[in-house]
Amino acid sequence: MTKPYQRLRDRLFTPEQRAAHAAEAEALLAEMPLAQLRQAMALTQAQLAEVMGMTQPSVAQMEKQADMLIGTLRSYIVAMGGELELRARFAGGDVVITQFRQGDGTDAEGSLAS
Repeated sequence: MTKPYQRLRDRLFTPEQRAAHAAEAEALLAEMPLAQLRQAMALTQAQLAEVMGMTQPSVAQMEKQADMLIGTLRSYIVAMGGELELRARFAGGDVVITQFRQGDGTDAEGSLAS
């Protein structure tokens, strides 16, 4: 008879190790490439391509790019149901860059940009 994973995990790892593992998993989920983000959202390239009005090979190519236009990235994120926020990090704190919001002065949801 097998033991439940949680009981086995509790025997193998100390509470400190389990907390470290949980923190590492959270950090990995907070940062990921576009393809992994799409997969985590349970979307295929074909589904995303349909929402974006492009072909599946175009989405595949986009996911491999190391550099792209901010508007293209915004379209990709919005097609998954998200909102793109551009943030610069400095030693003194973070600054949200507002210059690259929608060209009509609204944000991704159509609200007036501040």
